[in-house]
Amino acid sequence: MTLNQALRNHAFTAGLTDTQVDGLATLATQVTFQEDEVILLDGQRSTSFYLVVTGSVVVELSAPRYVMCVQSLGPGTVFGWSALLDRQDTLFQVRARERTTALQIDGAALKARCFDDTGLGAAVLHRLLNVVAGRVKATETRFAEMCGVRV
Repeated sequence: MTLNQALRNHAFTAGLTDTQVDGLATLATQVTFQEDEVILLDGQRSTSFYLVVTGSVVVELSAPRYVMCVQSLGPGTVFGWSALLDRQDTLFQVRARERTTALQIDGAALKARCFDDTGLGAAVLHRLLNVVAGRVKATETRFAEMCGVRV
C-alpha cells in the first residue's frame, strides 16, 4: 500500500481533498514499532505526529513506581499532537502494544503546511481538538476509577 493510499484510508484524513492528502503524503514516512517499544517518553519534546495504520499503542501515565494505561489506540487513530505546538513537551508516554505500523509526519513541516493551506489547517485543527478532548476524557475516566468513582 502506498503512502497516499494509507492516508486516504485513514480516519483522521477522511474528508480531506485529494490535493491535501497528496500534500500530506509528501511529508509522511511509514514507520514500524515492535511490541513494548516506547515511542514517546513523557516530558520529551515531541517532534512527530503519528497516524496508526496497523497494530495498537497505549497512551500511559508513567511515574517512578507505576505505569497506568490512559487510553489504547488502534488503526485510524493518531498520537503525537503536541508536535504541532511550539515548545510543548509530551504529556504522556506512548508504547506499542504489539507490532505497529504508523505514518510519521514531522510536526514542524505539518504545521507549516497547515499555515500555507488554511483549509487544511482548519481541518487538522478541528480533528486535533477532538483528539485532545478524547485524551482529556480518557484521563478523567482513569482518575475517577482511581478515586473509586463509578464511571
